[in-house]
Amino acid sequence: MALSDLSLDELVRYRPSVREPVDFDDFWSRTLAEARTHDLDVEAREVDTPYRTVAVRDVSFRGFGGDRIGAWFTVPRTAVAPLPAVVEFIGYNGGRDLPGESLRWASAGYAHLLVDTRGQGARWGAGGRTGDPHGSGPSAPGFMTRGIEHPETYFYRRVFTDAVRAVEAVRTLPGVDPAQVAVQGVSQGGGITLAVAGLVPDLVAVMPDVPFLCHFARALDICDKDPFVEITRYLAVHRPRADDVLHTLSYVDAVNFAKRATAPALFSVALMDLVCPPSTVYAAFNHYAATRKNVEVYRFNDHEGGESYQRQAQIRWLDELLGRTRP
Repeated sequence: MALSDLSLDELVRYRPSVREPVDFDDFWSRTLAEARTHDLDVEAREVDTPYRTVAVRDVSFRGFGGDRIGAWFTVPRTAVAPLPAVVEFIGYNGGRDLPGESLRWASAGYAHLLVDTRGQGARWGAGGRTGDPHGSGPSAPGFMTRGIEHPETYFYRRVFTDAVRAVEAVRTLPGVDPAQVAVQGVSQGGGITLAVAGLVPDLVAVMPDVPFLCHFARALDICDKDPFVEITRYLAVHRPRADDVLHTLSYVDAVNFAKRATAPALFSVALMDLVCPPSTVYAAFNHYAATRKNVEVYRFNDHEGGESYQRQAQIRWLDELLGRTRP
């Protein structure tokens, strides 16, 4: 494993022009308006776990198309409400796992909503519970090319809509301060985090960790690892469709959402990352519109990034941002 992208000096200055459709804002405004014609219909029931210091609720709400999306809502049992909340989005093809398997945010005194990604949850961890009832045309194995024929049918249109609805749902849950909601995720979850940052104007913080789904045009040129290569494989067969595919991807490119983000942000990047090349991460970071932003750089790491170091850095950063003190 070695550096395979731009040097750090080049990355710090890397602010490429990224394709953006003229109707980007209208597309997403219309998409979210359509989703909001369905009542959120939030359901929550406490579940039994062996953990003594947290309470976990099985939560569901209605996302894109009124489809029901699952999540775990975890809070410290002894905390004094209302609590700031962190909504977390999951890496590629992971699921929400078993109740209580993600405890760090609740252990740090936050309410935590861990959101399933529709259709995913069958490659690592203990799976998910949320299906994706929407079909697509021919696609390469995986999720990257599902519905890629058109922005209206693309898989990530549905995923990003679900994510915005998750923020709306957490604000209705007992014990949550609706004015203090942050979003966080690793890899695919980081890309979803950036999408929400651009679509929800009143977040308190955004924490994209080695984010995926950034600067597709460059990723397809330099990346030879899944999941980006799912798109390459598709285009190797569907040769005349490259421009149409890049047009669809421009509606979900995390860089275009970063341009619209206003909340303080803590990014991370790994300079030996072969899955999400660092230049794609820096494209999003350097375009991120909020003035209060920082990036943790992991010089000698691949896509695992900072792991536990980054998780602790996020908690400390968010505590400081919100003026929270630890006992």
